[in-house]
Amino acid sequence: MSQKKNSYDLLVIGSGPAGQSAAIQASKLHKRVAIVEKEPRVGGVCAFTGTIPSKTLREAILESVGPARFGGSEWHLTRRPEMSELLDRVRQVMRSEAAVVRDSLARNDIEVIEAEASFKDPRHIVLKEGHGDRIIEADRVLIACGTVAASPPTGPSDGQRILTSDDITRLEELPSSLAVVGGGVIGVEYASIFATAGVQVTLIDRRERLLDFVDREIVDELMHQMRNFDVTFRLGEAVARVELFEEGNRSEVDLELESGKRIVSEAVLFSIGRKPVTEPLHLGHAGVETDAKGRIPVDESFQTSVPGIYAAGDVIGFPALAATSSEQGRIAACRMFGHEVSDFDRVYPYGIYAIPEISMCGDNEEQLTEARVPYEIGVARYRETARGQIMGDDTGMLKMIFHRETRKLLGVHCIGTHATELIHIGQAVIALDGGLDYFLNAVFNYPTLAEVYKIAAHNAANRLRHVRPPRTSGPKPGGDPVLAAEVPENDDPRPLPATRLTERTETTD
Repeated sequence: MSQKKNSYDLLVIGSGPAGQSAAIQASKLHKRVAIVEKEPRVGGVCAFTGTIPSKTLREAILESVGPARFGGSEWHLTRRPEMSELLDRVRQVMRSEAAVVRDSLARNDIEVIEAEASFKDPRHIVLKEGHGDRIIEADRVLIACGTVAASPPTGPSDGQRILTSDDITRLEELPSSLAVVGGGVIGVEYASIFATAGVQVTLIDRRERLLDFVDREIVDELMHQMRNFDVTFRLGEAVARVELFEEGNRSEVDLELESGKRIVSEAVLFSIGRKPVTEPLHLGHAGVETDAKGRIPVDESFQTSVPGIYAAGDVIGFPALAATSSEQGRIAACRMFGHEVSDFDRVYPYGIYAIPEISMCGDNEEQLTEARVPYEIGVARYRETARGQIMGDDTGMLKMIFHRETRKLLGVHCIGTHATELIHIGQAVIALDGGLDYFLNAVFNYPTLAEVYKIAAHNAANRLRHVRPPRTSGPKPGGDPVLAAEVPENDDPRPLPATRLTERTETTD
């Protein structure tokens, strides 16, 4: 362990999920660790402009519009919330999260330095602090500086009429209408969140379909639900011109699309991607390479092109999730100090916190089709469970994809209330190489949404009844495995969905 005052075994640049996880892991390996954070608070983008604010705003709006928000499959707004009360909740959670992070770092003896960092060379970092500059030395460095929202083509946002996702916590009031430019994850989340609050939303994207890495059937259901919130979609369209008109206390944003259509709204949210905050780091002084978008390429250990310098989190690109960033930071810290650890698990859940929320894990149908893997699906709707009826969510659904021959679970795709919680059951079964028979034999609490797994498994078994099940080494505890021919027919009166194909590409958000 380094003993010099200005020398560390590991210096972490950025205090988001990747930086926190790496610092804590290194500290547990008895290393001297410091985190450099340019903001006067710890937590990074996740805590202050990204995950925590957007998810808290979503929850606050859902609570504010009241328990009677569902009427069958129709949406009823019972009360238009005030932005001030929504942001009070958001800021309270942000403060609490920052306190949790700071306490966690303190308990692990991690020094937090408020400064702006830049490289002098691969082992020396210049810290620009309020009282001047100083240079510190680090045996290893982890870059986890995160990203910022890409600037609108009109120039910097004003935080009230021309917005990026980083500006949401500065909004003084809910606009009566909002144009959202960009149909990636962040754009879709905020479009649905504001629409739920009674804002008239128009979503514009140059692509012909939303979320082209998500199962097509799931996206179709999302769009159907968003239309119930009166969201207007303008897909295959691009913005050609933006003008801001002001008259007295009234202002409007006029968007002209390349097709000639005009959209007038009280505000516009540009969700056109995020860019890494790597320029101020002077990476060239350390020899660290970046791609054309400023992202840092890394190997399986999250080491950059320079030995001893690592990167993790949003700054390295897709999937840019808080959960995956945290795991990347942990693995990087283990690997850099020679501590044996498994590779980054490619089977991870992906959550989209739209209203309704979406989650998925494993392969989708198009990937399996391209790989020529034989598969079958099983589908269940929330309305087939008592809990779904109790909660008033009769539109949620879960789809599971099984190998037609081995019956192993290959993928899970879900939309509806608590989808991001439900997905972990499927994630665990995939990770443990489980399959259809697990769900057919499993007992789930009643009434719960988790029962959709068993219903979907029965649905898949019906489809596979003409396929001979694989041999087993013997009966499982509690009896023989349930065979496809023994399960009841799916009692869903709607026809079973046809096979859907989806395309997986990297998201811009």
